[in-house]
Amino acid sequence: MSKNNTAVTTNPEDYNYWVQLAAKAATITALVLVIIKLYAWFATEASAMLASSTDSMLDLFASLMNVIILRFALAPADNEHKFGHGKAESLAGLVQAAFVLGSAILLLIHGIDRFINPVVIIKTNIGIIVTIIAILATLALVMLQKQVIKRTSSLAISADSMHYQSDLFLNLGVLAALFLSQGIWIRADGFFTMLVGAFLLWGAGSIIWLSVKHLMDHQLTEAEQQQIISIALRNDKALGVHDLRTRQAGQQRFIQFHLELDDNLSLFTAHAIGEEIEQEIIQQLAPCEVFIHHDPVSTVGDDVERSTLVDEDAFKDAE
Repeated sequence: MSKNNTAVTTNPEDYNYWVQLAAKAATITALVLVIIKLYAWFATEASAMLASSTDSMLDLFASLMNVIILRFALAPADNEHKFGHGKAESLAGLVQAAFVLGSAILLLIHGIDRFINPVVIIKTNIGIIVTIIAILATLALVMLQKQVIKRTSSLAISADSMHYQSDLFLNLGVLAALFLSQGIWIRADGFFTMLVGAFLLWGAGSIIWLSVKHLMDHQLTEAEQQQIISIALRNDKALGVHDLRTRQAGQQRFIQFHLELDDNLSLFTAHAIGEEIEQEIIQQLAPCEVFIHHDPVSTVGDDVERSTLVDEDAFKDAE
C-alpha cells in the first residue's frame, strides 16, 4: 500500500466520528468569522472586508451543508440504495461549488467597481485585528481538516478544506489591502477584492472537477489498480486478470475483475481461490466491495486486454 494511504481508517465508526468532527468544527469557526468580519466591514466600509465576509458566509453555508448531507452519506446501504449513499458527498461538493461560483462573480463585479471608483477606508485598525484573528482561527481549522483527510480521504471534507486553505491567502490579501489603503495605494481595496473573486473561481472549478470524477465513476488511482492486480497475481493458482473495473463513492471503493484459472479446477477450489484474493484486497483497500468473476483460462480470447503490472519494482517501492 502506498505511504499516503497508511493512515486511512478502515473502521466505519472512526470514519463517521472524524468526518463529523471536522464538519462541526468548520461550521463553528465559519459562524464566528462571519460575525466578526461583518462587524469589521460595517466599521471600515472596506470592499476587501466585504469580500472576506462573503467568503466566510459561503464557508458557513458549505459547512452546514456538509453536516446535513454527511448524515445521509454516512448511512449504511439499504434496500433502495444497495451501493450505499456515498455519492451524496459528491453532490454536496457540487452544491458548494455552485454557490462559490455565484459569489465569485459578484465579488469580481464589486471589485472592478471599487478599483475604478476607489473609496477611502476608515478605522483600518479594526479590520487588521479581525483579519489576524481570522487567519489564526482558519489555520487551526485547516490543520484539523488535514488530519481528518489523512484518516478518511473524505471528498466532502477535502472540498471544505479547499475553501479554508484559500481563505488563508484571502485573509493575507485583505491584510495587505488594509495596509496599502492607508495612503499608499488607494485602489488596493478593489484590486484585492478582484483577487479574492479569482481565487474563488479557481476553488469552485477544483471542487467541481473532484465531484464530477466521483459521480462519473472515475477509476481508482493507477497505484491502487496496480495494487489490486498485484494481490490477485500473487496467488499461485491465478493465471491472469482482465476487465478490471473500479470506482469510488464517498469512502467506499468498488472493485470488480475477471480472474483466469485452470480449466480443471473444481468449482469449490475456484471459489476458495477467489475468496482468498477477495479477503486480501479488502484487507489492503478497506472499506471496499470486491466482485470477482471466475473464468476458465481456455475461454479467454486472445483479444482480451489482460491487466498486468506496469512496473512491478516501482510498485513494490511504493508499497
